[in-house]
This record gives sequence, C-alpha cells and structure tokens, in this order.
Amino acid sequence: MNKMGKNLAAWAIIIVFLLAIFNLFQDNKSPNSQVSLPYSEFLAQVKLNNINDVTIQENNISGHFQSGEEFTTYAPDDPNLISKLAESGVKVTAAPLDERVSPILGMLLNWLPMLLFIGVWIFFMRQMQGGKGGAMGFGRSKAKLLSEARGKGTFNDVAGIDESKEEVEEIVECLKDPRKYR
Repeated sequence: MNKMGKNLAAWAIIIVFLLAIFNLFQDNKSPNSQVSLPYSEFLAQVKLNNINDVTIQENNISGHFQSGEEFTTYAPDDPNLISKLAESGVKVTAAPLDERVSPILGMLLNWLPMLLFIGVWIFFMRQMQGGKGGAMGFGRSKAKLLSEARGKGTFNDVAGIDESKEEVEEIVECLKDPRKYR
C-alpha cells in the first residue's frame, strides 16, 4: 500500500471507532418521553383509574397514562398487583425476560462481519502486491540494474538448475568462439 492508502485506511479505522463509541453511549429512547414513577404513586394512579395499559417485564412496569404519556416504575414482589390492575380495568401485558446482551458485545456482533470482511480484503490486497510488481503494478520490475561500478555478472552469480546453466554456458561459448562448433 502506498502512503496515501495507509493514511486513508488509518482515518477510516478512526472514523469507524468513533462511530462505534458514539453508538455505544447513545440511548435509543429519549429520557423526556417517559416519566419515572415511584411504586406508591403508580398504585395511587391505578386507584384513580389514570392508567390505560401496562407491560410487566420481570419487576419493571412500563405503560401509558389515560392521557397517552408513558411511564416506568419498579415493582417489588406484590402478589395482589395483577388483581388491583384488573379491578381498575387496566390492560395488562406480560413480556418475557429481556435477555439483553451487553452493549459492547452487541456492537461487536453487529460490526464483526464487516470488520472480518475488511480484514480479509486487506489480506488479499497485500498478497496481490507480492511478486511480479503486485496488482496494477505495470512496468515495475524488481530486476537489479547492472552497472560498470558493480562489475559484471558471472555464471557463479546465477542460481538455478545445473543443466540449464551448462546449456547457457555452451551458448555463450559458441557465440564467443563459433569455430569450435562447426
């Protein structure tokens, strides 16, 4: 990767990280839309028939007043609560236990496929930049230039199969002294 590509990748990672942090600490519900009631106030509102419906989930109760405003409260173990709600004509819904995943784990589960895809893509891009000039590396040769300052190359500098080396030596010898091979 060239320098600009590395900088771009670094900035992309920083932006993704900042978005993830922002997403982690952002609350999906606005706190102004729900009223938090003490349990005693909730029971008083039930007696006054000001409660329209409730959803009970574990010890958490959420619902709507007759005016449409939302509320939440925490209920201790009260065996008479359901009967009190039924007497007041409140619609009761029981929700299953909320099996919440920690926010960090939830974020990782959401982002893991994308991060894995990006990681595999980077791996393949680096592999393609390997031999023969890499991907899109037209005209790039990894051959070393031979200059007079470095000296001449000899057959001892060549690595490879001995038979091929011998054949090339014969061709060079033939070119130097063609009378020998007539």
